Amino acid sequence: MEEGNLSKWLVKEGDSVSAGDVIAEIETDKATMEVEAVDEGTVAKIVVAEGTQGVQVNALIAILAEDGEDAAEAAKAADGGGDAAPAAKEEPKQEAKAEAPKEEKTEDAVAKGGIPSSDTPVPEPKAPAAPKADGERIFASPLARRLAKDEGLDLAALSGSGPHGRIVKRDIEKAVSEGVGKAAPKEEAAPAGEKPAAAPIPQAQSEDAILKLFEEGSYELVPHDGMRKTIAKRLQESKQTIPHFYVTVDCELDALLALRSQLNKAAPVKDEKPVYKLSVNDMVIKAMALSLRDVPEANISWTENNMVVHKHVDVGVAVSIPGGLITPIIRKAEEKPLSVISNEMKDMGKRAKEKKLKPAEYQGGTTAVSNMGMMGVKDFAAVVNPPHASILAVGAGEKRAVVKNDEITIATVMSVTLSTDHRCVDGALAARVLASFKGYIENPMSMLV
Repeated sequence: MEEGNLSKWLVKEGDSVSAGDVIAEIETDKATMEVEAVDEGTVAKIVVAEGTQGVQVNALIAILAEDGEDAAEAAKAADGGGDAAPAAKEEPKQEAKAEAPKEEKTEDAVAKGGIPSSDTPVPEPKAPAAPKADGERIFASPLARRLAKDEGLDLAALSGSGPHGRIVKRDIEKAVSEGVGKAAPKEEAAPAGEKPAAAPIPQAQSEDAILKLFEEGSYELVPHDGMRKTIAKRLQESKQTIPHFYVTVDCELDALLALRSQLNKAAPVKDEKPVYKLSVNDMVIKAMALSLRDVPEANISWTENNMVVHKHVDVGVAVSIPGGLITPIIRKAEEKPLSVISNEMKDMGKRAKEKKLKPAEYQGGTTAVSNMGMMGVKDFAAVVNPPHASILAVGAGEKRAVVKNDEITIATVMSVTLSTDHRCVDGALAARVLASFKGYIENPMSMLV
């Protein structure tokens, strides 16, 4: 996430808040998040109005006055007072982890979730931060920043005595009295022309150039929403940075369909409803998880320095929602029975469409499944979603003529294509994964033992 919508304020200017109080709601492209105050204080000024669209990650949304600070003075920080410099913008990225990512209330988690987080109440237990030269963050109140600037102090050289190590007014006064923390003179910028200019990045056709190709009045313009912008950027990054490789096999489904029917008929009944109802997709998820368990060399993620070898198989499952898609994750899918996978998938699929998934439920994962078979699609190739190194594209099961024992017969056949990151999963390794997958699909009883 790079931006979100500030959908609702739960406090007003002049209200007192304590750390942990829910003060606002932020709508990201995939969920609605509660924003908590990071410290106690008074809401001196609301900078971003309720209902504002496209608020950038790390943008200033409100000013908190600390205990003893004049609220009007603190509010000047939002009017160009210079003491509330926004934190350095972090490029959000999904981290490759073997375990389920926790919904931690940290500055990094906030940035990844698309929530504004500089000098503003956000869901993390630290105070607002500014960037250090080495990329770390300095936590200081707006008043402390203004005083430090006036005195020529380097905040990075000071220690904070406020909550969670926050630098506050008394820390600035102490530094002035002791004569420490003076900022070093700024180095002059290198003369222009010392470094060769970078090669220009190829650009797509401009909007004006495209619109000139069509008669005026023959179209309407629908602005991109946050989800579509994110999908476009991530898919473009994936295709530009990941060398995709594709492997396809056909799997016979008749035995799986028969077992599925038997298992559903045998499902216990609770409150006049079966406790589970398995789908073909549930069994595909299980088969994919078991295949990567059997071929652990492919259950990995690529980084510039390491192969991240995962200890469990966390399967993301593509779910279509209005305006795009999301991939809720079945954690440790290789260990879960089909009934648990089925019920988890139904629950998360429903909440995904309502935008009620928590970030920990759709971030991360080690592989993914995209099933378009129910839409009548015969076969297709999906785009790898980093940090995954693979994604399985599942087509529709259909009656086909097949040759068995030199005779033509009819079988229900499903084509699946495994897209892999060829940097870490080459063709032979992908073929082993699909061979294992095909074995589980065509001998489905093996998924139950």
